[in-house]
Amino acid sequence: MTALKLDKVNKFFGKVHVLKDIDLTVEPGEFVVFVGPSGCGKSTLLRVIAGLEDATSGTVMIDDELVNHVPPAKRGIAMVFQTYALYPHLTVKDNMGLGLKQEGAAKSVVAERVSKASKMLDLDPYLARRPAELSGGQRQRVAIGRAIVRDPKLFLFDEPLSNLDAALRMNTRVEIAALHRALNASIIYVTHDQIEAMTLADRIVVLRDGRVEQVGSPMELYNNPANRFVAGFIGSPSMNFLGRSVPDLPAGQTLGIRPEHLSLSDTGQISGEVTHVERLGGDTNLLVQTAQGETLTVRLFGQYMTAVGEQVSLAYDPAHAFHFDAEGHRVRAPEPA
Repeated sequence: MTALKLDKVNKFFGKVHVLKDIDLTVEPGEFVVFVGPSGCGKSTLLRVIAGLEDATSGTVMIDDELVNHVPPAKRGIAMVFQTYALYPHLTVKDNMGLGLKQEGAAKSVVAERVSKASKMLDLDPYLARRPAELSGGQRQRVAIGRAIVRDPKLFLFDEPLSNLDAALRMNTRVEIAALHRALNASIIYVTHDQIEAMTLADRIVVLRDGRVEQVGSPMELYNNPANRFVAGFIGSPSMNFLGRSVPDLPAGQTLGIRPEHLSLSDTGQISGEVTHVERLGGDTNLLVQTAQGETLTVRLFGQYMTAVGEQVSLAYDPAHAFHFDAEGHRVRAPEPA
């Protein structure tokens, strides 16, 4: 049994081809994150899974059932939106239980499920309040609780943390991860924030221009990106891409080096001038411009007094360097004979 299976899913809006031959399988209990830049198709794909948009072609199966022509309310899914979508005139308790009431669930079932979800999300003190009396993080927990009480086959999260400040995003991210462990739920989560993707996902689906670029665990994508796009998108600060500044680099190739794999050294392979310094306490980030006009980020662990305008030499281990061809594909070593 699979929680979700997409086979050759395409979506057109008029003549615009938005989703292109999407294939994906999500196992029961798996937390899968769709990530990619704005306009890559991740939210459209989520809406196709939810039934809010129809697939132009291809099949969508949830819990091994074909749902292409099944309305959203009958698909066994629950969706958490970026904007909370709470009813302002209803209390927290009534917002959480409304979906079950509309489905005709008995009052005792509604009360039991709301109570269980509110305890799980620490919402018991707020059950009698209305949304206007809650913080942004509390409202998002109510929206998540409303999804939990429906006991869905599949949870769908559409950029649920985008409206929260940095501290709340981190706290809510931890709560969502704990919720996944407690429920062992199948979750599809859409975000443009690759840090959310790295910290939450069992597997990440990287999308670009309506296509799946690569699927894998966070560390698989970080350590073994298939192409330059994935290499540059996964990781913070982003991977450095150099050409002219690297001696003896084959024609047409680009060298990719992650900021943490660069170090200050008197005998380094790359030299340049420090143009900006970020002192973050435990880390120090340097922006360095080479004589060839390329800029790279250096992540140093610890506190460094390097100054803007200083000339530095940077070393890297070739074993940690990635090579990409002119089309951005990863250049791999030939297989042994």
